[in-house]
Amino acid sequence: MAMADSHGLPLACGIASGQRHEATLVCETLDRRFLAETPRRLIGDKAYDSEGLDAQLLARGIEMIAPNLSTRTKQSQDRRKLRRYRRRWLVERLFAWIFRFRRVVTRYERYAANFLGFVQLACAVILLRAG
Repeated sequence: MAMADSHGLPLACGIASGQRHEATLVCETLDRRFLAETPRRLIGDKAYDSEGLDAQLLARGIEMIAPNLSTRTKQSQDRRKLRRYRRRWLVERLFAWIFRFRRVVTRYERYAANFLGFVQLACAVILLRAG
């Protein structure tokens, strides 16, 4: 899982097993961020529409912007804030940049800690190239 800023540069990255849902990894990934300051807003897809996640992020002072699930009876998102959802392509661009590194695309490492190190190294190279 990775988080990007408004320019598509990496803010945080982390790895986890495939059985865990992405919404449960948000707070763990925020704790692994590269910068000291926390973002004001997070933009996610419909999978991030959760009461529990909204409460956790509000406790940290972060606003979650995600479209509501079709099964939700009480709408929690304001339509005006969903205009920012169109910028979600920046995260997809970040993953395209990360996947240009062969060592990350084809996971040669046996241990998760080694793989995480290469993902973080790829993020550092992306940040150095941008700056």
